[in-house]
Amino acid sequence: MKSLIIAFAMYSKLPMPRVDWEKKALSWALCWFPLVGVVIGAVLWGWMALAGALGIGKILFAAFALLIPIALSGGIHLDGFCDTCDALSSHQSRERKLEILKDSHTGAFAIICCALYLLVFFSCWCEAAVTPRSALVLALGPALSRSLSGLFAVTLPNARGTGLLATFTGPMDTLKARVFLILWVAACGIGVLVLDLWTGGAALAGAALVCLYYVITAKKQFGGVTGDLAGFFLQLCELGMVLAVVLAQKIEVLL
Repeated sequence: MKSLIIAFAMYSKLPMPRVDWEKKALSWALCWFPLVGVVIGAVLWGWMALAGALGIGKILFAAFALLIPIALSGGIHLDGFCDTCDALSSHQSRERKLEILKDSHTGAFAIICCALYLLVFFSCWCEAAVTPRSALVLALGPALSRSLSGLFAVTLPNARGTGLLATFTGPMDTLKARVFLILWVAACGIGVLVLDLWTGGAALAGAALVCLYYVITAKKQFGGVTGDLAGFFLQLCELGMVLAVVLAQKIEVLL
């Protein structure tokens, strides 16, 4: 139970009771990270259902669909996205990029990339055709992105060996954590396919492409992962899945 509370306290803005961050509790906290996504997805699904019932227009619908995951996570992953964009845009050495990730100041490239990211994501939500099945596929996106983010955190090398991510991964039984998170990924993946083979398959394809980019970039540019990079991946993964669903829906209409 402490592990679950720590996961929600760290990765969401939902009120949680205070608990001691003991080593044993920390060793399982990241394994409950996908459950945060389940809760966020449930709220997102609720908004999609409400918007459909009330006949809310695309612009207002898209604005809240974009806002809900960011608000419920406290923007922690978007912050990592911005820091990573600053580091990648610096074109400096690996060591300097890691220093930039630690810098609390926000650079021009972070602001530019964040604005472009939000604009593209907002546009994707405007174009999404929300049906009962596609709504459930889209609602599983936050859980799948967190499952994959957690899995990479315990699979790829830590670029620093210290930091917030290391606080969670250090005490873990790596093998058990990988198995646990793989089961989360499998459950989410099977879930979206069962719900809707076409849009679910598209969402998985979008996530897979982001995974490929992330692994190559993390290893080549940073020598591994950090907490900021994990947030960078999560944001791109969620965008990639919604974009892929939108493209699949457009193709289906043409067919």
